[in-house]
Amino acid sequence: MGILGWILLGLLAGIIAKLLMPGRDPGGFFITILIGIAGGLLGGWLGKVIFGVDSVDGFFELSTWIAAIVGSLILLALYRLVAGRRHA
Repeated sequence: MGILGWILLGLLAGIIAKLLMPGRDPGGFFITILIGIAGGLLGGWLGKVIFGVDSVDGFFELSTWIAAIVGSLILLALYRLVAGRRHA
């Protein structure tokens, strides 16, 4: 799957991650989407490094979606920790 596929997947994974972790984010909706895109890329990279999976199977595979959503959740949680401290 190419980089554009991961960006699209990350966009959707960011929306799903936002639904799984409701609450107010310091950056709003667009920052959450950007975090989702980065999380999708992170999830794909982690899948390669940790599990030795070759760029995760494809756009419609469950493992691809899980990797992207987990990456998005990780980055969203980290963003909330960092940005929350800055605004407090």
